[in-house]
Amino acid sequence: MKLISWNVNGLRACLTKGFEDFFHSAGADIFCVQETKMQREQSELVLEGYEEYWNSAVKKGYSGTAVFTRVTPLSVSYGMNKEEHDQEGRIITLEFEKFYLVNVYTPNSQRGLTRLAYRNQWEDDFKAFLLQLDSVKPVIICGDLNVAHQEIDIKNPKANRMNAGFTDEERGKMSTLLEAGFTDSFRLLFPDKAEAYTWWSYMMNARARNIGWRIDYFIISNRLCEAVKEAVIYPDIMGSDHCPVGLEIF
Repeated sequence: MKLISWNVNGLRACLTKGFEDFFHSAGADIFCVQETKMQREQSELVLEGYEEYWNSAVKKGYSGTAVFTRVTPLSVSYGMNKEEHDQEGRIITLEFEKFYLVNVYTPNSQRGLTRLAYRNQWEDDFKAFLLQLDSVKPVIICGDLNVAHQEIDIKNPKANRMNAGFTDEERGKMSTLLEAGFTDSFRLLFPDKAEAYTWWSYMMNARARNIGWRIDYFIISNRLCEAVKEAVIYPDIMGSDHCPVGLEIF
């Protein structure tokens, strides 16, 4: 089974920059999108052969997630059943026979870390949500987790320490999640691969110079590790300030 995840930073804009070309060439069984920044009715997008599920933010033009799947899920839910977290369209959970798939767009701590306290609460509640799912069947989490976990996951770790996405708190929350029974699928296969990034600033020609961060992930329950066949980053795919990431499993 082939899964793709991509923060498109505005799906309507990405549709004008080759989204459908990559979508069809990728041939994913399940394709997850974050930061749609739209309501479903704002686009005439038709992807034949795929069922679609959308979770849009209450605030128009902000956040949002979507999933396109060739495999019919057993059930679908939105959010984590906590009102304080479920206004921004950040989570879609699909249940399949062998696993749960959680498509997530984690809140950014923002410039000046104005949202770090909220982010920390989100992380605790999200971990509890995942562990509840994991008690039923294995979980695959994909999306923009808005954190570069280790120094190898960011070009300039010393200069960025305590910036949003690379604070000690955010990195610690990721470590705590992994220690609770989950694995970063990319690092499972490529533990020492450096300069493998998924997001680049639009400023200072950062992408061409590969001054980036790896903040987009497929995180899996530990008991799925032996089922992983491939973990991929697609740095040459344009259309967003993030590139797609992929997982082949089972």
